[in-house]
Amino acid sequence: MVLQRNIVGNNRKQPPLLCFISLIRHSISLSSSNEKSPKKNGISSSAAAAAAAAGGVFVIRRNSYRYRYHQHSHRRLFLPLLFGLLVVVVFFFFSFLSLPISDRHHNIQADDFVDVHNKSGSVSLRRDLWSTSSSGYYYGCSNASNRFLSANEKTIPERYLLISTSGGLNQQRTGITDAVVAAYILNATLIVPNLDQKSYWKDASDFGDIFDVDWFTSFLSNDVKILKQLPMVGGKVVTPVRTRVPRKASPKYYLNRILPLIKKKHAVQLTKFDYRLSNNLETDLQKLRCRVNYHALRFTDPIAEMGRKLVERMRLRSEHFIALHLRFEPDMLAFSGCDYGGGEKERRELGAIRRRWKTLHKSNPAKQRRQGKCPLTPEEVGLMLRALGYNSNVHIYVASGEVYGGEETLAPLRELFPNFHSKDTLASLEELAPFTPYSARMAALDFIVSDKSDVFVTNNNGNMARILAGRRRYYGHKPTIRPNAKKISRLFLNQNNMTWEGFASGIRTHQVGFMGEPNEAAAREHNLYRMAFFWLAQK
Repeated sequence: MVLQRNIVGNNRKQPPLLCFISLIRHSISLSSSNEKSPKKNGISSSAAAAAAAAGGVFVIRRNSYRYRYHQHSHRRLFLPLLFGLLVVVVFFFFSFLSLPISDRHHNIQADDFVDVHNKSGSVSLRRDLWSTSSSGYYYGCSNASNRFLSANEKTIPERYLLISTSGGLNQQRTGITDAVVAAYILNATLIVPNLDQKSYWKDASDFGDIFDVDWFTSFLSNDVKILKQLPMVGGKVVTPVRTRVPRKASPKYYLNRILPLIKKKHAVQLTKFDYRLSNNLETDLQKLRCRVNYHALRFTDPIAEMGRKLVERMRLRSEHFIALHLRFEPDMLAFSGCDYGGGEKERRELGAIRRRWKTLHKSNPAKQRRQGKCPLTPEEVGLMLRALGYNSNVHIYVASGEVYGGEETLAPLRELFPNFHSKDTLASLEELAPFTPYSARMAALDFIVSDKSDVFVTNNNGNMARILAGRRRYYGHKPTIRPNAKKISRLFLNQNNMTWEGFASGIRTHQVGFMGEPNEAAAREHNLYRMAFFWLAQK
């Protein structure tokens, strides 16, 4: 796919990626006189005017030829005029053959395919922008085997497991999922989990405010016995023993350390319960995780209905749309320890937030960026998507909380993709009023729209991204684009020294294996919630 044009006849090349960004931002000023226009970085204002008029991205070189008119010599007058006429004819001929960048993008969207190049530069495949090539060959598989004992066979009376979740909505979701499996391992009855109301988000929502409790308990009734409240034992109120298990603890740990406590005290409450169970479990336990995460955890009717309306309104605007989990909020940037060019003010503001996590090491922004641990800026995400073949007509739903830097930070993304939507643009203040005071409920709305989008783009390796990536695999392998940040960050660092075509080709090359194809990252990906290995079967 060609994403640039060339204006030849100059000696020096201006990196067109920089020109592309400048054109998008409308920062090229045009002058009526070429001779009087100052030239900077190899771009003359007349060349910029030609680029803007053609609507394309150009390689612009400095003109090294001057034509002088000599009134005393007809020969010297005729040759430059003839040469100039030929240049005009050739220019209009190639202009007729070459579509402007906007038209090319339109054609890409019309047939919904884009060429993907391998490292040698040859076309290796035609990728559909809106679907994965082999999704029809897989289906979700989470049914228990004949060896899996039911709750009636396994649950031992007067054994109760309670948990307190930790973090935001999707981090808590992983804790709830693992709590069901832990209760099964311990032959215990699970008490409906308590949600985190004390963390950074200060959300006072209970489990029943977010998830359908009755559906949760009934759907899992054959797997684990679940009660809404801790009952009395022997006619007495039981006070649970509070303890904490290490991250990614094995089933053996639960049997050796937690089971004796439950036998003795009848009830144990596990605090800060997030990622407290190993990813590596036997297949039936993995499938139980799947049944919890992808079937039992259903949002309440008010959340589900509002989410459905948002999806409906996106579909009215466009047949296809992208959901972008931008995750450029202050807490995320502070946690990453990265530098985003905001100077001392940024370091002071994000540093104050970062100090809330006492276990974090001193940040090393350069190292974090080299290792691909820094979220892309909104502008970088937009450029990545344009390089992948999504044009400016594409509609984008941005799933995000408060973006650090506000509208100024979002402006470049809006200019790249003017059809820019969010909860706030799709729904009225009155419609959002029941959800706005609660970060978890607002996150649930974003979750629903992102899940139903044609393409989901994640900007970090966070909990929502992992869960949605796995869910979208499980329910049909809808494309989920994850930036290969370690590789493409180098492209952004060198963007001023690259042509747009070279930049776009590099993006497409590095993104192979990060586009949501079945098992594309099997060799390196070990996150259970993202890959859903044990929950997929091949037809």
